[in-house]
Amino acid sequence: MSTCPVRRDLLGRSAAIAGLLAGLGLLPAPAQAAWNEAAFAAIGIDAALAALGLAAPVESADIRLNAPDIAENGAAVSLGCATRLEGVRRLLLLVERNPAALCALFEVDAALEPDVVIRTRMAESSPVWAVALMDDGRVLYARKEVQVTLGGCGG
Repeated sequence: MSTCPVRRDLLGRSAAIAGLLAGLGLLPAPAQAAWNEAAFAAIGIDAALAALGLAAPVESADIRLNAPDIAENGAAVSLGCATRLEGVRRLLLLVERNPAALCALFEVDAALEPDVVIRTRMAESSPVWAVALMDDGRVLYARKEVQVTLGGCGG
């Protein structure tokens, strides 16, 4: 008898319970600590960065943003952010013209390689930003224009 179906079933049930607890607002405080509602609800790049308490970002060739030139379907656009710099504390992915600009925020420590990829919705063609917050307080970014040919957030 294989343990894979049992393990998958256990993981599926655990994820369902965690989702239920999150939906009811019953997750323990440490699990909710990183959530910044104001940042994820902010309209525009400047508002999202301000909600996170960040200084104005500086463009850097050391931040790599992986995004398509043309997204054929705005409902599922692959975005990635990576850097080889040491001392990265957070990585952010933002879509300037989305209803809420901040798509993802990743906490990074020295044990992790700062390289992330997500799929997100894009409401329309827009500049996309990859932002790295450094241990020394610097805020670095890379930016790229992504053309969306089929609607995302709105349908």
